Amino acid sequence: MPGPKKVVLTGDRPTGPLHLGHYVGSLINRVEFQDTYKQFVMIADMQALTDNYENPQKVRDNVVEVAMDYLSIGIDPAKSTIFIQSMIPQIAELTMIYLNLVMVNRLKRNPTIKTEIAQKRFGEHIPAGFLIYPVNQAADITIVKGEVVPVGEDQLPILEQCNEIVRSFNRIYKTDVFKEVEWLASKTPRLMGTDGKAKMSKSLDNAIYLSDSADIVAKKVMSMYTDPDHIHVDAPGKVEGNTVFAYLDVFDTDKAEVVALKAHYQRGGLGDVKLKRRLIELLNAFLDPIRARRAEWGKDEGQVMQILFEGTAKTVEVASNTMQEVRQALHLDYKNK
Repeated sequence: MPGPKKVVLTGDRPTGPLHLGHYVGSLINRVEFQDTYKQFVMIADMQALTDNYENPQKVRDNVVEVAMDYLSIGIDPAKSTIFIQSMIPQIAELTMIYLNLVMVNRLKRNPTIKTEIAQKRFGEHIPAGFLIYPVNQAADITIVKGEVVPVGEDQLPILEQCNEIVRSFNRIYKTDVFKEVEWLASKTPRLMGTDGKAKMSKSLDNAIYLSDSADIVAKKVMSMYTDPDHIHVDAPGKVEGNTVFAYLDVFDTDKAEVVALKAHYQRGGLGDVKLKRRLIELLNAFLDPIRARRAEWGKDEGQVMQILFEGTAKTVEVASNTMQEVRQALHLDYKNK
């Protein structure tokens, strides 16, 4: 008999609609995960507030938008538990407990946090909520007894710190409440932004969103970064670093034709516009069914919120059981004394 499914935790911050980079990097995997893992999908609204605390309405509005993206790409609430982070008070309680196990200097040295602090240009004005981001994520993962977390390599320091916290908790309180977390690498490469940047990002305004119309997709593809030196059609062009070819590698199922197009482009005689038109057709064919499903979900946002409430209620039950074990380990289970 096969053993119980491992618990996997995934999720996104609701700071805007999800884009193709999310799909290629993680969403496509989540559709597969729900058949092989016991999957929790978290809408991380509290984490979104760490750098959007002055605009909470933006976060609230995007909770349902992200949920509709999830449902539209095939995440099934009958197979995956989708929940809202801020509605799980046990996460905040566990975060407070974990904060006693982590030194401030260790948080400042976390490579992921250091990079994001620089990107957001906080300088010396770092919100405390942002600095403790790794501790909060450790609580997110362990509150549902997460065993596997799929993240990119840039997020590995977060998981490493989570496992440090798990080891400290189990050692100090002489318990085995939590297990160390495994990293699950993505099967697909990271998708670069339309401007040729290393990462598609909302903040860099270089993203194609799952909810973009066909016209918007066409406009974004036509402005894509290719080879700046490929001025004339007859001139040889560079494939390396060419955003259009990077997208064709991912979305064009005719791999032999992509190879032929690259060879043609490199020897000259193939224009950027022709390539972009091919990509526009491919992307819109890919996004059309997602748009159609999203439009259906958009007709009844109340139903979408009900799915989130039901998933959140299931998560609260799991989280309550976890915290009962935690309180016992800390001798804080007063009602049982």
